[in-house]
Amino acid sequence: MSKVENPALRGFNPDPSIVRVGDDYYIATSTFEWYPGVQISHSKDLVNWRVVARPLERYSQLDMRGNPNSGGIWAPCLTYADGLFHLIYTNSRRWAGSFKDVHNYLVTAPSITGPWSEPIYLNSSGFDPSLFHDDDGRKWLVNMVWDHRPGNNPFGGILLQEYSPKEKKLVGPVENIFRGTALGLVEGPHIYKRDGYYYLLTAEGGTFITHAATVARSRSIHGPYEVMPNNPLISSASHPELRLQSAGHGSFVENKDGSWALAHLCRRPLQNGRSTLGRETALQGITWVEGWPRLASGGQVPLDVYEGPNLPRHEWPKTPERDNFDKPVLGIEWQSPRVLPADVSSLAARPGYLRLIGRESISSNFEQSLVARRQQAKHVQATTCMQFTPQHFQQMAGLVAFYSTDSFYYLYVSRAEHAEKALALMKCERGNLTFPVEKEYVLDGVENIFLRLEIKDDRISFFYSRDGVTYHAVGWEHDASILSDEHAVPCGFTGNFVGMACQDLAGTRLHADFDWFDYREIG
Repeated sequence: MSKVENPALRGFNPDPSIVRVGDDYYIATSTFEWYPGVQISHSKDLVNWRVVARPLERYSQLDMRGNPNSGGIWAPCLTYADGLFHLIYTNSRRWAGSFKDVHNYLVTAPSITGPWSEPIYLNSSGFDPSLFHDDDGRKWLVNMVWDHRPGNNPFGGILLQEYSPKEKKLVGPVENIFRGTALGLVEGPHIYKRDGYYYLLTAEGGTFITHAATVARSRSIHGPYEVMPNNPLISSASHPELRLQSAGHGSFVENKDGSWALAHLCRRPLQNGRSTLGRETALQGITWVEGWPRLASGGQVPLDVYEGPNLPRHEWPKTPERDNFDKPVLGIEWQSPRVLPADVSSLAARPGYLRLIGRESISSNFEQSLVARRQQAKHVQATTCMQFTPQHFQQMAGLVAFYSTDSFYYLYVSRAEHAEKALALMKCERGNLTFPVEKEYVLDGVENIFLRLEIKDDRISFFYSRDGVTYHAVGWEHDASILSDEHAVPCGFTGNFVGMACQDLAGTRLHADFDWFDYREIG
């Protein structure tokens, strides 16, 4: 048996949609406001995974400029049929408050690496769309419906409508096939067919402590759907002792040997209950008992280890700890909020360096120059070497720990009254901007500026060096757990990133050059 240590996909990999094509497994996860959109990971043994594609890489497919924090890509669905990969996704342009502006699309590709098509617009009635390919050749879209009316349940149920590949649009009547259970907040639907039954797998209970995955079935795709006895399928609710919390929102896959598995989201909270790594993806074994899917463990709680089918070990080359920016394109681990990294950076302007071109403020929801990668362990160290010559105080560049435009730390160089190059620290907590280090550090005459941050559980520290050998602390330790879903306003759905940023608030687009970036997981 292959033993998978959970989570299988670490650090901001939520809402997994898993599919097997021959000997290859693929999982699509949500990327929210980070560009390119949708993260697809690939494995041949369910143990070793690598990011192989981010399909939404053109503004014609995905325009997120102006989207709110934790907007953008919600809960993609990846399926394979008729020789094509089908990717369904939501672009959430507004989500907090009474209304949801959520637009759902379909793109296809003959290969997981593309080329991916231009999008087909589907609907905007709710989020978490999923495409089911029935064995009679018909295709069906399901998504939750959002009800904004006062006094109504805003999670109004699961809608079903047929999709016509020939006409490239939804056709026929819209039906509400499932209103959910007493757990409430029904979303994340997927349909599967087995032994003449249509199985509806949904997420319920909200995406935090009381999250769960539930199952219902029907002989007809139109319903009525009977809820599984002793529902839910999986949940961490009422089990604070578990390492994997918030277990829910998932999808099924049948292995080649006939066994089944569930890919589901989870969290690994810090001791204070906050999750800087965001929601991650875990795997659990599934067994069928009296026509219902059950956890192979016999319970309803997630296990730390999934014992999968006996597959040949297949490891991938590891991403180097240091990126020297000496390739023609950025590595797939790098993303930017709301815009393509190539729009705000260049690897060609100065070979061997990543040049960030100063754009809008670090709090902009439109076009800011920030390139970063996920934090994927609770103990990490990130270091970079930067060259930057600011002309005035509105130009700045440096190292970030970045959850959102409302929650970040920014160790940056700018110009001050007393220095041509001054190092300072900026903190933003729930939109409240402060400068925790009273005295700026003078770096006049220093060409290569080395910046470092270290995160250890809920603590974050900052350092600088003039020579890359001796590092000096910048101020004191701070609270890293502000970079989490639970501390966001009103809440959030992503995870912390570490990376590089550059701003030119005067609009002259002064650049900063980064020689390398080093990301290490400690212990």
